[in-house]
Amino acid sequence: MFERCFSEEGIRYVLDTGETIENYPDDIPYPSRLILGRRGLRPVHIVVVDNNEDNEIILITVYEPDSRQWKVDFRRRKK
Repeated sequence: MFERCFSEEGIRYVLDTGETIENYPDDIPYPSRLILGRRGLRPVHIVVVDNNEDNEIILITVYEPDSRQWKVDFRRRKK
């Protein structure tokens, strides 16, 4: 996240305000999901794991989605 210039504050903001756009319920050891948010005009994708047993969210990765791979709204992948 630091290599991609995302601050902890920015990540927390996206987690609080973002929208889950994909769910991966069969991921192991915990289900994960892809969240879309924005920091200013910058779109952000965050992949997190939901560890409900310990009531925690674990950050896997954060990145700015590539417009060549995602539709203009960054919610759906291009085919």
